[in-house]
Amino acid sequence: MQSDAMPEGQPAVRVTAMPANANVYGDIFGGWLMAQMDLAASSVASLHARGRAVTISVEGMSFHRPVFVGDELSVFGRLVKVGRSSMHVEVETWARDRHSEEGHKVTQAVFIFVAVGPDRRPRAVPALPD
Repeated sequence: MQSDAMPEGQPAVRVTAMPANANVYGDIFGGWLMAQMDLAASSVASLHARGRAVTISVEGMSFHRPVFVGDELSVFGRLVKVGRSSMHVEVETWARDRHSEEGHKVTQAVFIFVAVGPDRRPRAVPALPD
């Protein structure tokens, strides 16, 4: 997801940034954005794992632009690497002003998950489809 074009398909999460998610200057907290990204990545990972997957790491988190109260966020996730029990999900967050069609990328990162069984121990996941 290196391009400047919004990813194709439906976002894993779509949400509007609200006043409760902002600091006193009206910018949305980075931690709140990261939580939305984790939700999106978790959806992608648990779908691939066909069960529970836990976040173990976040790599390369970068914030490109601020997000403001009222912005509509679309969070896209894409499975990019699979190990025996681990999955790397590349995530991008795009924001658009509610009164505009134009969006821009505001954050990106790679979230790493491990699939776990009922005993909370790592379990194997399917290979990445060709």
